[in-house]
Amino acid sequence: MTSKDHLAEIAATLAEIASSLKTLVPGAEKPIPVLSDADAYHWDGDAGVLMAVPVVSRMPLAMLKGIDAVQDILLRNTEQFARGHGANNALLWGARGMGKSSLVKAIHGDIAERDGFERLVLIEIAREDLDTLPALMRRIGQEQARFIVFCDDLSFDNGETSYKSLKTILDGGLEGRPDNVLFYATSNRRHLMPRDMIENERSTAINPGEAVEEKVSLSDRFGLWLGFHNCDQPTFLTMVRAYADHFGLEIDDETLRARAIEWAATRGARSGRVAVQLVRTLAGELGKRA
Repeated sequence: MTSKDHLAEIAATLAEIASSLKTLVPGAEKPIPVLSDADAYHWDGDAGVLMAVPVVSRMPLAMLKGIDAVQDILLRNTEQFARGHGANNALLWGARGMGKSSLVKAIHGDIAERDGFERLVLIEIAREDLDTLPALMRRIGQEQARFIVFCDDLSFDNGETSYKSLKTILDGGLEGRPDNVLFYATSNRRHLMPRDMIENERSTAINPGEAVEEKVSLSDRFGLWLGFHNCDQPTFLTMVRAYADHFGLEIDDETLRARAIEWAATRGARSGRVAVQLVRTLAGELGKRA
């Protein structure tokens, strides 16, 4: 083997080593995924990829009862965004089981099926993956579509710092949020963190006011705050009737009312989720699927 051949072999070996090392570098750039025909995806923060969700688990928008005011506001905001107009990030907060996440998915499905809008894509991101939000934004910022990035059950506990990544994306970061992206989140907490965490920040900080402001200001960066509250009995009964009708359950009003009141009493709550659980039970008793 000549010295020239030997040098060429060494160069080829070094190139292979360099290529292998590049794949081991944390955060190395991966190919930008091409969106498929799906209108919904789940963001895998560890792998840095969008995974298509062929069938989204959601209810028709018309089925959601007892939340008309917030429904109208969020629908109008999302329609504006899907037309390429101004719109706000939204925080849906409040009582459990009152349709926060159901409303987001239902509105997305409603708009995706109608004409007159740009392509609207729903991307779900887990709370644990919020640190990878900047990477996600860079992936979708140049795509020919409009995106709702959706985080369900968003909240932060003591010691967590991932809220800083979200804060930067919502408002104030150098890159910021791309024009074709909105961020929707649901939470049981209006300020996204427990009261004792806020109080602890206030009591231990050198400047208590600034420490609390740092945390609470995250929720302030959502342009829309939509509150969901526990429903009264008439609203709960309306929900039960609507779900029963949707699934074609033949049951008279008096019997349905009695079962609904009993069911709510045993669960200790009245909500859309509790109403759906009752209707599933009734469907099973009647030999039907729900």
